[in-house]
Amino acid sequence: MQEHPVNVLAHIAECLERADALAVWESAARKGVVGAETLARVQWRSVRCRELARATSLLSDSGLETHAAHGFRALGLPFRRQVWIAGQPVDILVGDRLVVQLDGAHHLEKKQRRRDIRHDATLRLMGYTVLRFDYQQVLFDWAHVESTLTMAVAQGLHLAHG
Repeated sequence: MQEHPVNVLAHIAECLERADALAVWESAARKGVVGAETLARVQWRSVRCRELARATSLLSDSGLETHAAHGFRALGLPFRRQVWIAGQPVDILVGDRLVVQLDGAHHLEKKQRRRDIRHDATLRLMGYTVLRFDYQQVLFDWAHVESTLTMAVAQGLHLAHG
């Protein structure tokens, strides 16, 4: 007999670090394995499950974005996910002007890379600062990402200058 996805998520909540568990929960919700309404209705037995059910969002396109958003929350940075600017969504917008793009494996394809470069140029010409981080940096070198972000915010690069 196969375990119900809700039970699997409960096990994941207890076995993985919070950011990893949230990435799995959000992936399950995004892929329709379990709906957000189901997560809200379940009478979770653990505090961790209840917290993950409240935190699960459909805004992250990938586990990489979930991990980054988790890190942004920990830093207390004001951010929004999947904001449309210049005809395309940006992964994270910090404040009004700091765009953070997260590059997973699909960004290695030449066609996607060219689209990324073109969109970055458009954003820069519109007055945005664009920072790009890859999978390795977000998951295994968060200190570099954090240092770069806090320096950008310290310089006011997230603020609209009018």
